[in-house]
Amino acid sequence: MVKPFIEKLPSSSAMRIGIAAAVPHLIFMTDETRVANPFAVCEQLPAGSIIICRDYDHPDRIGLAQNLRRITRELQQFLLIAGDAALVRIVAADGLHLPEHMLGSPPNLAAFGLVSAACHNRRSLKRAENLNVDFALVSPVFKTNSHPGAPFLGVHRFARLIKGVKVPVAALGGIHSTNAAKLKPFNIIGVAAIEAFASR
Repeated sequence: MVKPFIEKLPSSSAMRIGIAAAVPHLIFMTDETRVANPFAVCEQLPAGSIIICRDYDHPDRIGLAQNLRRITRELQQFLLIAGDAALVRIVAADGLHLPEHMLGSPPNLAAFGLVSAACHNRRSLKRAENLNVDFALVSPVFKTNSHPGAPFLGVHRFARLIKGVKVPVAALGGIHSTNAAKLKPFNIIGVAAIEAFASR
C-alpha cells in the first residue's frame, strides 16, 4: 500500500509511478549524462525517498555527493553512495550501494546504516541475501534508454527471478507511469528510475 505522504504531494512523474506500482519507496539513481540537475529531481520526491549517487566518472564526485547530502538532509531523504565506502564516510551518507561486481568481496557492511545491492540474476540475488543487505535493486525489468537493444527481464522473468527470495526487492529499468502498474502484484518495496523521475 502506498504511504499517504505520496498522495499528499503535488503530482509528478515520480509520484504517478510510485502510486501505480503501489510501493512505499521511490529510488532515484543519479546519472549526469541523462539528468543534468539531480537536485531538482530530489525536490520532486517525498521524504523517505532514497537517492543513490552513482556518477562514477563525475569530475567532482565528492562535491556532487556533498551537495546531495545537504539537499537530502533538508528533504528528509536517504542518500546512498554507489561503490565507494570511503565516500560514504566523507559525506556522512546514510549508506552504501553495492554494484553487482562488489557482491563477491564487499567491505565490512556492519559499518553502514543502509545497504543496497544491484542484482541481475539469481546468483547475485543469493549473494545479496547472504550479505543481509537491506534491499536488492533488480534490473533491467523493462526496455531501457540507458542500454538500447540490450535484453531485459520482462514481467514474467522478473516474477520468476524474485520468487522466494528473502531479501526485499526494488525494481529498476524502463519503469514509467504506463507500465508501473504491472509491478503491483509482486509486493516489491520500491521502484527506481533515472529519467522517468526527472519529468513532470
